[in-house]
Amino acid sequence: MELKKILVPVDGSDYSMRAAEYAADMAKVMDSELLLLHCHKAFPVVLGEPYFQKAINKIIKKSNELLEPYRKVLQNDGVEFIDRILEGPPTQAICEVAKIEKIDLIIMGCRGRSDLEGLLLGSCTHRVLKTAPCPVLVIR
Repeated sequence: MELKKILVPVDGSDYSMRAAEYAADMAKVMDSELLLLHCHKAFPVVLGEPYFQKAINKIIKKSNELLEPYRKVLQNDGVEFIDRILEGPPTQAICEVAKIEKIDLIIMGCRGRSDLEGLLLGSCTHRVLKTAPCPVLVIR
């Protein structure tokens, strides 16, 4: 099995940091490239200028701040990676990116909810497991 590309969706939680650290270790062993992905909430379309642009700038700034610790971990580990910030629902974005980028494996964190809780609460990890076009490794 060859893992050329690994997708690591992150949300700023300890769970996603553990997943990123695990992915970094795996990428070193498998000589893989990592794609770090963060999805932010939708831009507020009801705002007029200049408030719309200010809102966009604020969301992008927060997203970059969220990604910074992950970037540092991967850089310190000497892992080759690229990162992306996308707008919209995480489950949909994760699965679309995995398909478009021909991702071999998705590694993501999980809060450890049961299957039933995941269904009732709409867990992103649970939905990715059901719809991803490639294998998904869940790190607790």
